[in-house]
Amino acid sequence: MNRPPVVSAAEWQAARDTLLVKEKELTHALDALAAERRRLPMVRLDDDYPFTAPDGGDASLTDLFDGRRQLVIYHFMLSPGHDEVCGGCASFTDNLADQSHLNARDTTLILMSPAPRNEIDVVRRRFGWTVPWYSAHGNDFYADLGLGGGFGLSVLLRDGDEVFRTYFTTARGVDRLRMDFNLLDLTPYGRQEEWEDSPPGWPQDPTMAWIRLRDEY
Repeated sequence: MNRPPVVSAAEWQAARDTLLVKEKELTHALDALAAERRRLPMVRLDDDYPFTAPDGGDASLTDLFDGRRQLVIYHFMLSPGHDEVCGGCASFTDNLADQSHLNARDTTLILMSPAPRNEIDVVRRRFGWTVPWYSAHGNDFYADLGLGGGFGLSVLLRDGDEVFRTYFTTARGVDRLRMDFNLLDLTPYGRQEEWEDSPPGWPQDPTMAWIRLRDEY
């Protein structure tokens, strides 16, 4: 195996301290980016889109907030009539933890898909997920926000009865919310994907090729 040098504990600590300086620089840069993100302009959403709630009832746009002021939506890739479950979306949802601390900061997290309620429920029951999962089937929410059918993360703000779109990200922008990816990034092998800069000969697969639905590993 081609690996980094094996050194004394003192040499390792010196190298670790050098890396720590760069990690702290990145942390400060992320803090500055978050401050800029909090100052992004907003778009008012004037249409009170009809959604289908997890219990099968009707839900308005403001209902999605569950009484809170901030809403984070993970757009789970599940289109009407397609029963194939997205492995990436499923593994993301597997990483979602208890929301008590998020709720304590006046924030709600939900899943959303354009598929109808009955098709969502098949997937939800299979994996036992309890995160509220709403259906946007039959409304113009995805079209109006230019979401397409892909995955992504939307952030909305509610001020009374007014709702604003404040942020959206997709692709690698969603990675930092995943515990599995972030823990793997701390390990010697990393995510073991071919895009990573790793020592020659270390295990690497095509990007996301290793991901399986958790009951298929």
